[in-house]
Amino acid sequence: MSDGGERAYVAGLTLLARRELAEAQLRTRLARRKFDEEDIDAAVARLRRERAVDDRRTALACARTEVRLKHRGRARVVRQIEALGIARDVAREAVAEVFADIDETALLERALDRRLRGTMALNDAAVVRRLHRYLLGQGFDSARVIALLRRRAKTKEYL
Repeated sequence: MSDGGERAYVAGLTLLARRELAEAQLRTRLARRKFDEEDIDAAVARLRRERAVDDRRTALACARTEVRLKHRGRARVVRQIEALGIARDVAREAVAEVFADIDETALLERALDRRLRGTMALNDAAVVRRLHRYLLGQGFDSARVIALLRRRAKTKEYL
């Protein structure tokens, strides 16, 4: 490995010590630091061999954070992982693995409760529409969202 490759490797390790990064994120950050493309390739290859950078592990970490801390649904979690530069198939596998241990209905209810904060009534059609739009944006399945809102509102006339 050239001197530039070695410096890129050390810079990559430093970046990875701060937080888990996808390979694409690491490449972007090393490029911003003005390393040559071949030095970046050599550094990333070495980091991959040493398992310091692993897109699957990063995808799983991101999925766990999105679900457990941010209470997001499947679709949003997949989008977030893909935004990191991770391949769609890796993202979907990670999401499937994380959601295998999750009660999606309970997750959806927690997301709704956090949004409501006990102040909004579900007897106003405009409120229900906004909640529906919000929950879809959070990545939840439309059918589940509608079922929950109907159950909570105890009436179907607003949906």
